[in-house]
Amino acid sequence: MNLSMRLALLSLAWLMVGLGIVGIFLPLLPTTPFLLLAVWLFSRSSPRLAKWLMGHPLFGPPLRDWREEGAISRRAKISAVLLMSLALIYLWVAFEPPAIALLVVTGIMFICGAFIVSRPEPPNKP
Repeated sequence: MNLSMRLALLSLAWLMVGLGIVGIFLPLLPTTPFLLLAVWLFSRSSPRLAKWLMGHPLFGPPLRDWREEGAISRRAKISAVLLMSLALIYLWVAFEPPAIALLVVTGIMFICGAFIVSRPEPPNKP
């Protein structure tokens, strides 16, 4: 891989890490999908940084659970569904969107929520 491609992937990976960190504090911005993308980008541009992110004490466990088992913790499932529900209520109350828009957003959130809930939970590890 040439240097310019490696730097582009590395820059995108750091951008994804930044968005993931912002997602910790902003409830409507998901953290883990950005970090999963960051790990993928790091694995192609800097395996050392991919290993660092996978071993990170805060970010590593959910990334490893997803990579190894396709699993999402019960706490993360509850948080995701709760925050999606709150966002939908906020949309409905604050913006009073047309019925069709509300139905479309509700449908998308329902599908995303169903996918999240359907994932297995990580096995209990000693």
